[in-house]
Amino acid sequence: MPLSSTGIVVGTVLLCVSLTPSLLPRTYVMQGVLCGFSFAIGYLIGVFLKDIAIYLGLPQPSRHDKRGILFVISLAAIVAAVGFLWQAATWQNSIRALMELEPLDSAHRLKTGAIAIGVSALLIGFGRLFQIIRRLFALRSRRFLPRPLANVVGIAAAAIIAVLLLNGLVVDVGLRFMDSSLKQVDSLIEPDVPRPSDPMKTGSEASLMSWESLGRRGREFVATGPHSADISAFTSRPAMEPIRVYAGLNAGATPTERAKLALEELKRTGGFERETLLVVVPTGTGWIDPEAIDTLEYLHNGDVATVAVQYSYLSSWIALLTEPDYGVETARALFEAIYGYWTTLPKETRPKLYLHGLSLGALNSQKSSDLYDVLADPFQGALWSGPPFSSPTWRMATSGRAPGSPYWLPEFRDSSVIRFADQYTNAHMPDKPWGPMRIVYLQYASDPVTFFETAALYRRPEWMKQPRGRDVSTSFRWFPVVTELQLLLDVAAATTAPMGYGHVYAPEHYIDAWLEVTQPQGWSVPDIQRLKSFFKARRGSTDPV
Repeated sequence: MPLSSTGIVVGTVLLCVSLTPSLLPRTYVMQGVLCGFSFAIGYLIGVFLKDIAIYLGLPQPSRHDKRGILFVISLAAIVAAVGFLWQAATWQNSIRALMELEPLDSAHRLKTGAIAIGVSALLIGFGRLFQIIRRLFALRSRRFLPRPLANVVGIAAAAIIAVLLLNGLVVDVGLRFMDSSLKQVDSLIEPDVPRPSDPMKTGSEASLMSWESLGRRGREFVATGPHSADISAFTSRPAMEPIRVYAGLNAGATPTERAKLALEELKRTGGFERETLLVVVPTGTGWIDPEAIDTLEYLHNGDVATVAVQYSYLSSWIALLTEPDYGVETARALFEAIYGYWTTLPKETRPKLYLHGLSLGALNSQKSSDLYDVLADPFQGALWSGPPFSSPTWRMATSGRAPGSPYWLPEFRDSSVIRFADQYTNAHMPDKPWGPMRIVYLQYASDPVTFFETAALYRRPEWMKQPRGRDVSTSFRWFPVVTELQLLLDVAAATTAPMGYGHVYAPEHYIDAWLEVTQPQGWSVPDIQRLKSFFKARRGSTDPV
């Protein structure tokens, strides 16, 4: 079956514009995959347009002319693709310069092109298989059905087979394999993360939860935080040993059981006797960003208790697609348990209560409580970093932003309850006082997890209008279909960005946000700058979410 000239034209256009920049830098592998998908989808669109033209009876070239046209179009497509590949490094460097990365000398054109050809050939092959199945069922159906209805039957049959194969092989088998594999990884006991000897630590012999039941992420969270001596060495002030409570998936059979266990462990360790109590919802894997918690513990001289419950082994984007309600159920169970007990304590002596979450954790944390349920006795505030685009409170505040404020850094009403901050602007507004509850969204304009939207398929997103965020390339242009593919790839690679960009949040920006949310005392401007420098110096690798 010969290739479609119309499909090659549309596919080449989409391939070429897919080489333009989006929110995050790409490797040649990522770019090759994106080009392959773009060409294949464009080819499908072109074939569809050609089928419509045939159905409408529009004149078509002869078979002899088709060969000549196909040769000329194919040659022109190759020239166009090579020309755009030549420019690809310049486009990628327009992002890399903003993110303080070394410029690319080459876009690896041959490798990118080879990957693109392989991916597009595979996808077009699947498309042709779909066509063969469709035609087979249509021909069989014409024996007893009118031709138009037989064609519908053919399309429906092919679609059903494709969906069944996708669900059975990719979704069901793939996710089961991932869940099983990640469950085994989560159960591993790392030799460099010893069980705590301090009886006041979660996972110790005196703890209500075994060291094994915490899971890999829980053990990491409990064992790697700063000690009181570390904090005192930096601040030259007396510091307390921070309290960290974590209930892994194996700690209880249900979210309610795990939440109640976390509450009892928090009581046992004296968490309700601290100045600050933080309820954290982890990311999909159960990971908690150490930059967020460590900075808070330094700012409050260790007088902080943090509690979290795991709800999944899967990466955030997979958990969001496969078990979106489970994280919400766990977050609500934890909040209800902690908040329910907290409200029984005397207001004068109980700790200040705050919420936190990153990525999927931010989404679930926002859904953990209802404003009307806490209105009579509100918690003090929340810091939600990298909120996913589907976050309801974030969407409400962003959609209702004040005229003139940008989509990527909005101002909501009088800024007394909700404020936004990025890596260039903190939430401090001396002329606008806070109310009793302080909520800060920490987000970067280059974060695709926050600014992805399905409507980019057919219209330009609001955040692409001028003025743009300072970490978004001025060469980023909107194209139908392609921009959506670019953003999907950006979401998958969100944590590959350098710290302080994309979906990787830097400690110095957490510090600014915590200062507004929790208002720690005794910190001068030079002290804060010294703390930021301290965390910058200790930066290491960042875990994926």
